Amino acid sequence: MNKFRMVKLLRTRSLAAVFGLAGCFCNMSVALASGDLLEHGRYVFYAAGCISCHTSDQLMAGGRPLVSPFGTFYPPNITPHSEYGIGTWTEEEFVRALREGLSPQGEHYYPAFPYPSYTRMTRQDMQALYAYLMTLPASSREIQPHKLHWPFSFRPMIVHWKASRFTEGEFSVDPEKSPQWNRGGYLADALGHCSECHTPRDYLGTPRRDRYLAGTCTGPDGKRVSNITPDKETGIGDWTHEELMTFLVTGKRPDGRYTDSLMVEVLGTSCMRLIGYDLHSLVVYLRSLPPIHNDLDTLCAPFDDTFIYE
Repeated sequence: MNKFRMVKLLRTRSLAAVFGLAGCFCNMSVALASGDLLEHGRYVFYAAGCISCHTSDQLMAGGRPLVSPFGTFYPPNITPHSEYGIGTWTEEEFVRALREGLSPQGEHYYPAFPYPSYTRMTRQDMQALYAYLMTLPASSREIQPHKLHWPFSFRPMIVHWKASRFTEGEFSVDPEKSPQWNRGGYLADALGHCSECHTPRDYLGTPRRDRYLAGTCTGPDGKRVSNITPDKETGIGDWTHEELMTFLVTGKRPDGRYTDSLMVEVLGTSCMRLIGYDLHSLVVYLRSLPPIHNDLDTLCAPFDDTFIYE
């Protein structure tokens, strides 16, 4: 969808529709009231932002380039095609890919596939997502190989990266925090994998936890990604709860401008699909984080309007 058409769509979305669901309670595995596995899976599908990376011109058929400082990744076809997709995968193999970053053949995935975040998903959400993906139209698009710079093209090095920089395991609830805060943390850190874009990375591509969600100049396709910590000067510290809610369902910032670039797509294919309770939870979580001052206007100025990965 053209980004200007998407902005228009975002502007027309009613905030009342979200607040009307604000009282809905959902547990950590998005157990919807209907108890329907496919509806559960469909909700996880959107909450996890699957469309953005795996869809080019065919739903979930892969082929969309993901350009990074390490080279270009091509997300694979994850439709239920038996040869070119995941149609022959068992549920357990699918869970293993999300939890451990391993293919059915035991090959280690590059962390461009955000399994460092997805590993925190509940098993119930993984199982529901698998069930839903298996209902989608199968595509015969072949998987395109990544085009990575040396030494990142040497796949065995992922084993060493994972040994020191990847922690497998489900999201841990903080008993000192409210259920809504924990739900927001799960959405941000596991399903929504916000850190994958909003946290700067070190020279090996590991998100820097000391700069968690503080924004970066080197986001997807060489674009800057905003600081979403509650820093008053460089982040969202001056945004009220209601203003942040409005942004998530309309794309409208407190200054009256509308977001553009990749965030339009994230809103349209993920955030806007969340129920009111989850949106509130996400806002509660983000506003509770330690503020980090990160002046992207200064840091990114030399790179703006420049494709820095070429």
